[in-house]
Amino acid sequence: MRSLRLYRPWLSVIVVLATLCIVSLTVSAQNQPSPGKKRKGGSCSHDDSGLRLPAGFCATVFAEGIGHARHLVVSPSGVVYVNTWSGDYYDFDKPHDGGFLVALQDKTGAGRADVIERFGETVQTGGAGGVGIGMYKGSIYAEINDRIVRYTLPPDSIVPKDAPETIVAKLPLGGDHPMHPFIIGTDGSMYVDVATATNSCQAKNRQPKIPGDNPCTELETRGGVWHYDANKTKQMFSPAERYATGIRNAEGFAFDTTGRLFVTQHGRDQLRSNWPELYKPEEEATLPAEELMLLKSGGDYGWPECYYDGVRKELVLAPEYGGDGGKAVGVCANKMGPVAAFPAHWAPNGMVRYDGKNFPSRYRDGVFIAFHGSWNRAPYAQGGYNVVFQPLEGDHASGTCEIFADGFAGAKKTPEGATYRPTGLAVGPDGALYVSEDIHGRIYRIVYTGDSAGPAPKGTPCPSISAPAGKVVPSSAQPPESETENLPVPEGSTADMVALGARIYHGQVGGASCTGCHGANGTGSPLAPDLTKKKWLWSDGSFAGILKVITDGVPQPKQYRSPMPPMGGAQLSDTQASALAAYVWGLSHPASK
Repeated sequence: MRSLRLYRPWLSVIVVLATLCIVSLTVSAQNQPSPGKKRKGGSCSHDDSGLRLPAGFCATVFAEGIGHARHLVVSPSGVVYVNTWSGDYYDFDKPHDGGFLVALQDKTGAGRADVIERFGETVQTGGAGGVGIGMYKGSIYAEINDRIVRYTLPPDSIVPKDAPETIVAKLPLGGDHPMHPFIIGTDGSMYVDVATATNSCQAKNRQPKIPGDNPCTELETRGGVWHYDANKTKQMFSPAERYATGIRNAEGFAFDTTGRLFVTQHGRDQLRSNWPELYKPEEEATLPAEELMLLKSGGDYGWPECYYDGVRKELVLAPEYGGDGGKAVGVCANKMGPVAAFPAHWAPNGMVRYDGKNFPSRYRDGVFIAFHGSWNRAPYAQGGYNVVFQPLEGDHASGTCEIFADGFAGAKKTPEGATYRPTGLAVGPDGALYVSEDIHGRIYRIVYTGDSAGPAPKGTPCPSISAPAGKVVPSSAQPPESETENLPVPEGSTADMVALGARIYHGQVGGASCTGCHGANGTGSPLAPDLTKKKWLWSDGSFAGILKVITDGVPQPKQYRSPMPPMGGAQLSDTQASALAAYVWGLSHPASK
């Protein structure tokens, strides 16, 4: 059986107990490149990345296929350490054999890792990988399951030889955002993202017209940043260590030169689909803005009561808490707004301040942010899937952001169609900028080949956060999905109904966002299951069963983390729902040859 879902399910750390063997390169471990060997990569003739960069920059593929690479850090000696993740977010695929943590070293100076060693928890030891990783006093700190642990690195090896020590345990898991990115300051202060379990603190998550809990007790243990000491072991998670609150998901962290800490904010989803009487269809794609925030002790940044409206340029009251579609401000007047904002549903993940000397000096006055790309703009064009530079002056933005690196996704900027999705950022001791991506486990290395003291190039300006959603994206599906005459028709329906269902599925009628999760071809994505196979979770696969799932939704999914609202959050008539059911039935019942 298969679960029919028309919107995004969020992340998970559940892992299949299976392994995929790889060969580890076991060149003797040393922490420095070979003496006298100058790094190559000063010429863009070596660029094999496929990325689009400002003039004078070039990128090479530093490593490939290391697993679902999330955040990364680079040691003073140039070794790149990456945390990789697994679970249902990656379609229950088989993790690499060996630990989820990866050490990458370029010993020849060729700009590509020629030593790859794995360490840490494995599937066999109960590991599911993680997102957060950092370095402090020569040790590697990494998130694994519900813990952050510390590995001591010996002087003669790039990987640890001893078991790790637990720094913090019992971090909350489950819900929409089970990951724990973090950053460590020079004094050992460790700031940990403990993101929300729900979209907007509803008693029934992501369901239409359900008010938010008031008070939102979820904020006691989720939806904020927690503070710990990286010098201490055996700390336990509790509400007492909460540093700031009202943050839905702060995946990216960066300190500036004065020690101020900035964090990114993933804006909420489903304003239009859950509150159709308050929002226009295109506002599902354009609201709310993503945010860059200055983190302050005791700060309240508004979730779940508020979201940032990029058109009005202010925090406004969420519909779950009495909002009227963007006009009412209410308690949001007393919350802390962002220092910069970005287009909706770009999904900011990794962030880093550039402190190297290879890039022109203008890049040291701001932050780089990796936008992973999202799903909630469907059926309009998706955005993100890039790395942007946001200039800063002190504690505020000094201009609009610019797209620094693009081309990761390839021809299709969708969760199921993107070739690569950037997620982590780090700066090496040689001034190179490293970018991780989590589909194929590629690590990019970006350098500047021009004169760093000369005129600084600029990237492409980011689109305005108030720009319209544009037109519904035409389907690029291939037969039989795009040629409905090749699809069978369920008993009691007609070919015209199947054709109408195809138009609804692809967002041309009814405002449905099916393609955002199930993909343009119906073959699924990391966010939702394949609709072309006879494998069901919530029905028997009959037309009546599919129609019931569409009509009722899936409030408690069995495999995917987040629920599906009735009609998938779209406002479909009974006829439209029947047409959509007929189309989905046809996808899973290919015509006999």
